[in-house]
Amino acid sequence: MDGRDLVRSMQAVRRAGPARGLRMMRATWRRHRTDGAGLPERGPERARVPGQVTRVKPGPGGGVVHFERSALRITVMAGGALFWGWEGAGPLPSYALAGSAPEPDPRASLEPDTAGGWRVVAERVTVAVSRHGAMDVYTPGGVRLRHDQPPRWWEPVGGGEARWVQRSRVAADARFFGLGGRSCGPRLRDGTYRLWNADPQTAYGPQDDPLHITMPVQIVVADAGTHLVFHDTTWDGAVTLREGEEGAGSGHDRAGSSELRMEGGPLRCWVAVGSPARVLHAWASLTGPPAPPPAWSFGHHHVVRGPDGEAEVRRVVAGHRAHGLPLDAVHVDLERAPDAGRPTAEEEPGEGLPRLAKELREDGVRLVGVVSPAVRADRDDAVFTSGTSAGVFVADAAGRPVHGEGHHGESVYPDFTDPTARQWWGEHYREWLDQGFAGFWHTLDEPVAYAAYGDATLPRSARHALDGHGGDHRAAHNVYGLTMARAAHEALAKLRPEERPLLLARSGWAGMQRYAGTWCGTVEAGWPGLRAALSVVLGLGLCGVPFAGPDLVDGGAGGSSELQVRRLELAAHLPLLRTRGPGLPVGEPVPGSEIVAHARVLFAERRRLTPYFVTLAQLARRTGAPPVRPVWWGSPEIRALRDCEDAFLLGDALLVAPVLEPGVDRREVRLPPGRWYDTRTGQSYDGPARVDLAAPLAHVPVLARGGSVVPVLGEDGVIALEAWAPAPGRRGGGVVIPEAVRPGDGGDAGGSGRDAKVERYVVRRAGDRVTVERHTADGPREAGRPVRIRGI
Repeated sequence: MDGRDLVRSMQAVRRAGPARGLRMMRATWRRHRTDGAGLPERGPERARVPGQVTRVKPGPGGGVVHFERSALRITVMAGGALFWGWEGAGPLPSYALAGSAPEPDPRASLEPDTAGGWRVVAERVTVAVSRHGAMDVYTPGGVRLRHDQPPRWWEPVGGGEARWVQRSRVAADARFFGLGGRSCGPRLRDGTYRLWNADPQTAYGPQDDPLHITMPVQIVVADAGTHLVFHDTTWDGAVTLREGEEGAGSGHDRAGSSELRMEGGPLRCWVAVGSPARVLHAWASLTGPPAPPPAWSFGHHHVVRGPDGEAEVRRVVAGHRAHGLPLDAVHVDLERAPDAGRPTAEEEPGEGLPRLAKELREDGVRLVGVVSPAVRADRDDAVFTSGTSAGVFVADAAGRPVHGEGHHGESVYPDFTDPTARQWWGEHYREWLDQGFAGFWHTLDEPVAYAAYGDATLPRSARHALDGHGGDHRAAHNVYGLTMARAAHEALAKLRPEERPLLLARSGWAGMQRYAGTWCGTVEAGWPGLRAALSVVLGLGLCGVPFAGPDLVDGGAGGSSELQVRRLELAAHLPLLRTRGPGLPVGEPVPGSEIVAHARVLFAERRRLTPYFVTLAQLARRTGAPPVRPVWWGSPEIRALRDCEDAFLLGDALLVAPVLEPGVDRREVRLPPGRWYDTRTGQSYDGPARVDLAAPLAHVPVLARGGSVVPVLGEDGVIALEAWAPAPGRRGGGVVIPEAVRPGDGGDAGGSGRDAKVERYVVRRAGDRVTVERHTADGPREAGRPVRIRGI
């Protein structure tokens, strides 16, 4: 435990108070004792490297290269993704992959290379393996993207899990992104990043790492091209990144580097090469398409806390209505949920929560409930006794349920890596649905077991089923939140196949998008929290999790009215707009507040863009492209865009430049290539360029790409088209994907989107005349929707 962890632990005990602090100390001692009995002592180790090539065995898409002390399996898949695994590791089993592994590319084969090595050449990637086990990945044009040195292992002499390290080099101009939700990015600078899901236990800022969702997924962007690399092991580890330095013409460039150290698990890796869009499409093909949320989830959500229960919820809803502020969902926090946030029903049908949920739904407001995994270890608790009888709780090496200090005292934790436990847990959602909940958000699902020092989680020796493969918490910790989301997703799809409830997880891992979106925890109240929020959402999108957004706190720590409005400006353009705390802009309206008018404008624009957010969510399911994208998305070769961290693309059509610093009423914006329009003034600009734009309160700079088509909600509630004129002599277009099955509920719980039809539009300009046509299988047709031309 380093100094920062010690300080955090002391702060946590102090916040907990004397009684709970004592319980945390006891829980920490108990965890230490459990690990002492359940974890083998790590004695002497021997280092090992692959050695030299001894023989090869060709196979579909590649083959196996045997070395003196190891073997390397290497395969290029039909979709262009490259897989390699040492020590006989194959693609499966994996919590990241969706179903079976993709088919090998029949056109790719393992062939001899110069200097005693081997090479696999495919349409989208080439990989060369040296006689000592180093690997080089090339573009189809023969430009090297990365060099992986031979790995090293440290094996316990008496047997046990081997630690390993993989060192790599990339181009001197390369920039690193990804690794899950990181508050210090989105560009990941020199430093070490831990791969261990953690609860910061307070609102976080750019200095806090790791957070709730970490993934060994790197996006590397360089002049030569973009590639994604994913090391598929769930164990604790760390990535050390070093950006390169160019020699300014001297020819002495220093390459960028990445060093991955893992405490165990298989050494296997996936690599995808191409444009950012192609790379993310390949990633979604491997890990599964995101489950699109229902249309109403793109509205305004607010978390209610306080001692007044139902009265508090009604007061918040009435206050928003009285001041003309949209409110689409109320999230009931731990203190508000029945029976401490676990899925049990305490009300008779027609009373309490069911009545409240029914009345809210009639007013256009959904009720969303919190779920945490910790189950109170109380013999009088029906869920505890049921789970004990079913044997679904995480146990120690002796088979006894592991106890930890949960949010509501001494608790046990279901083993969501066990299919039986997932099915048992999923049945409890039936009671929540019967009470009227339209969605669920998971919290403390890292999982959190409070401790006086060290990681706030279960003992590392705790045993998990790992879906029949068995193992301990060292392998299960990072996928605990993912498997909990899977349990909920599978249950909801079975219980309510006719609609699509909202499901949010706080923790997860690669592939979590198949089951849930994410609320990214609570960012700190000051100005640095804005950068942290944007960084986390951008990073998660690049790792395949498109529906994300943090909580923006208000109230006593809310800061100035300027800061509160700037928070809303950012939040209104992220996929999940969720606020918490008393007072405006994110809580109960305050009569006479100057912020009310600003909030009303921002929420109205958010509602107008709802069809665009729905379309982006459906496109993410089809293509893997996240709604929130870095500005280099379409032009990664432009270095100035790779270094831009204070703006983002919202789909292909819009560029959002939030104000992230105090006292600013103008800001500089970096534009990608093409024509761009200031949506507030209509002024056009041609990129790539830097432009200076006005940024008054409640008018965040948003620019529309020339030639784009943006679906918006008209005043009559009908989807209309906002088409931005292309530059003279150019053309453009866009798509609209209305909500599947039926508006409102969303339907299609499985997320197949089979009833969501894609409408394709083309924009043409001849002089000052702009036309919009809908393209169908029978040829071009009139748009068929109201059209507003902008930019002329």
